[in-house]
Amino acid sequence: MEPAKETFVSNQRELGRQGLAVSQIGLGCMGMSEFYGRADEDEAVATIHRALDLGVTVLDTADMYGPFTNERLVGRAIAGRRDEVVLATKFGNVRGQNGERLGIRGDAEYVRQACDASLQRLGVDHIDLYYQHRVDPRTPIEETVGAMAELVEAGKVRYLGLSEAAPATIRRAHAVHPITALQTEYSLWSRDPEDDILPTVRELGIGFVAYSPLGRGFLSGRFRSPDDFDPDDFRRHNPRFQGENFARNLDLVERVQEIAAEKGVTAAQLALAWVLGQGNDIVPIPGTKRVPYLEENVGALDVQLSADDLARITDAFPKGVTAGERYPDMSAVDV
Repeated sequence: MEPAKETFVSNQRELGRQGLAVSQIGLGCMGMSEFYGRADEDEAVATIHRALDLGVTVLDTADMYGPFTNERLVGRAIAGRRDEVVLATKFGNVRGQNGERLGIRGDAEYVRQACDASLQRLGVDHIDLYYQHRVDPRTPIEETVGAMAELVEAGKVRYLGLSEAAPATIRRAHAVHPITALQTEYSLWSRDPEDDILPTVRELGIGFVAYSPLGRGFLSGRFRSPDDFDPDDFRRHNPRFQGENFARNLDLVERVQEIAAEKGVTAAQLALAWVLGQGNDIVPIPGTKRVPYLEENVGALDVQLSADDLARITDAFPKGVTAGERYPDMSAVDV
C-alpha cells in the first residue's frame, strides 16, 4: 500500500432535506468489535481519533455489533469530542448477552428500550441518526417509525434512518416522519440499489449511505485466498468469498487494480471514488480498524474520475457480474 497523502475532509454532503450535513466519507465501526477477526480496542480508538482529526464526522455503529461492545467503544472514543461527530447507530437486530441472535423487533416498546440502552452505552444524551437496522415484517412500519418519531420529539434522536428497506416500505415510513437516510450495501460489486432504491430515495429527498463500499474489503485487492481471513472472520461464510465464487470475483478485482495502477492510486481508492462519483447524495462509510487503511480510504477524495473513467470502471466490473449472494441468508434484506 502506498503511503497516504494528508487529506482533510473539507467538503460536506447533505443527507436528506432536514438539514443534516456530513463529511463526504464516513467510518463504519462494526469490524472494530466483531465479524472481521481479531479486535484491538486501543487500535480502534486510535483509528476513530485519526478519523476525527481528518475531518471524518460520520461514525456508524449499531447495538448488535459485539453485541453491545461496539457502542461502548465508540462512546469511549468520542468522549470529549462529541461536537465533532455525527453519531449514527441502529436497532432492530436483537441479540442476547452471549451473542445469540433473537430475531428482529420493530415494535414501539422495543424501539424505546433500544434507544435508551444505546444512549447509555454511548454515553451521550442524543443520537444524531437513528436507523432501524432491519425491517420487522411482523410490525407495521408505521408503528416503528411512529415510535422513532417520538424519540425525535423527546430530543433523544435528531434524524431517522432505515437500513435495507424496500421501496414500498421506505415510502410508508417517510409518510409517518421524514426519513433522512437509507443505508444499504452499495459498491462496484453490489449495485442492486440502482434499480429501485436509489430512484425512490431521490424522489423522496432521502440521502443514501453506502455500507461495505469496498465489498467487505474484497475490492481492495488485499485478499488473494479465503485462507487470508481469520478463522472467526464472517467472510469465510459469505457466499461471495467461497470456492469458485472467490476465484471469479478475484478476476474482476484484478481489472479494477489495473485501472487503479494506471491512475497511480490503490484499488480501494478507485472503488471508493467510483461510489463517490455516483451522486452527491451518496455517502460511503468504509469500515476499518486500522489507521493506515483509514488514511488510504480518505485519500479517495483526491482521486479525480472523469465521465470516461467512471464508464471504463463500470465496463470492467459490469452490474450483476459478481458471483454469489451478499449474505448466506437474504431473507431479512429488502422487506
